[in-house]
Amino acid sequence: MLGADDLLALAGTLADLLVDTVAGGASVGFLHPLDRTDAVAWWRAQAGAVRAGELSVRVCRDGDRVLGTVTVAYADKPNARHRAEIRKLMVHRDARGRGLGRALLAAAETAAAEAGVTLLMLDTETDSPAERLYRAAGWTVLGVVPGHAEDPGGTLRPTTFFYKGPSGVFSTAAGTGSGSCSAR
Repeated sequence: MLGADDLLALAGTLADLLVDTVAGGASVGFLHPLDRTDAVAWWRAQAGAVRAGELSVRVCRDGDRVLGTVTVAYADKPNARHRAEIRKLMVHRDARGRGLGRALLAAAETAAAEAGVTLLMLDTETDSPAERLYRAAGWTVLGVVPGHAEDPGGTLRPTTFFYKGPSGVFSTAAGTGSGSCSAR
């Protein structure tokens, strides 16, 4: 897990990953083309939430280069501390097919369980590779909202909402796979 200072030190390579993810068509909240400067600023802005314990960030690296990342956003409301949201699961296009997404998802689920989380939620573009990953990992579909978010090209697309829980269910994260990232 990255601390706030680590996140700031890696903001450039995390930005490169975010720019690549958006350029590849993944719906992660940004439109294409995403300026690298804006991507760096977005990652730097996350440091406060990491420092406050509201967000955890895990990465897979090859040396100094980030190949993939996932974040877990912890609920801040007193009646919701049992739940968290998986956000920004991204794997660089040239590192896909190695099981890194599965490894990152498993690491995020494990970290959430260790933090006392018993309910995880996430959303993703319907009919995307990410949706297939979450289904294979045993996530339950809550529903589909048509026209929920724009894809990187600006076209409104449906979004599938998922959940996973209660506690103990997280251990099935995406099967075994061949991912060999330490997801630190």
